[in-house]
Amino acid sequence: MVVGVIQVDLSIPAADSLKGKRMVLRSLKDRIRNNFNVSVAEIADNDQWTSATIGIATICNDGRFANQVLSKVVDFIEKSRDVIVDDYSLTIL
Repeated sequence: MVVGVIQVDLSIPAADSLKGKRMVLRSLKDRIRNNFNVSVAEIADNDQWTSATIGIATICNDGRFANQVLSKVVDFIEKSRDVIVDDYSLTIL
């Protein structure tokens, strides 16, 4: 069993309140879950309006496949208009 985990630091420039931030993140998390069948959660920066950190995890039999899936997730996030990827770190366990 292989577990792939990625932590993505995001900027949300259009957010003018926590409510606006939550709407953007909820939409992004739902689209990631639906397209890639992974687990997604906000893991840091909960009280900041214009930044967020999300964690994404997948479990599979092959480390290369986990790396491919998580790399595609990062590409998907980078193409989103609502957020900017500041940094990310990938870990395969």
